[in-house]
Amino acid sequence: MASDSKIHKFDEVAKHNKAKDCWLIISGKVYDVTPFMDDHPGGDEVLLSSTGKDATNDFEDVGHSDSAREMMEKYYIGEIDASTILAKRNHIPPKQAAYNRDKSSDFFIKILQFLVPLLILGLAYAVRHFTKKD
Repeated sequence: MASDSKIHKFDEVAKHNKAKDCWLIISGKVYDVTPFMDDHPGGDEVLLSSTGKDATNDFEDVGHSDSAREMMEKYYIGEIDASTILAKRNHIPPKQAAYNRDKSSDFFIKILQFLVPLLILGLAYAVRHFTKKD
């Protein structure tokens, strides 16, 4: 690793999100993984899906080997300015209306799920009763 590491802002790193220009943020460090795109065992889509955010959790969830962690050193290009991540990545919850479906339609569906089998059972009983020979 370089002793005089460059500090990168989140916005700058987020712009590098293509197969021919791909940077990742892992554990506060910035890596230019562009040369590794074709060689990555999971494919380049995995790396591209981790751009524009802190990819630490994605990286750790996979359970990379020690040799993979050592390999990262040659792609290291600097540190991330943590204050730019916090400013950029504040969580804004989605509007609740998007998740609240109409309660009356849920109630109607539950009633139908109860009544339709009863109606079929009643119809079967009626057909059996009126077609039965005495």
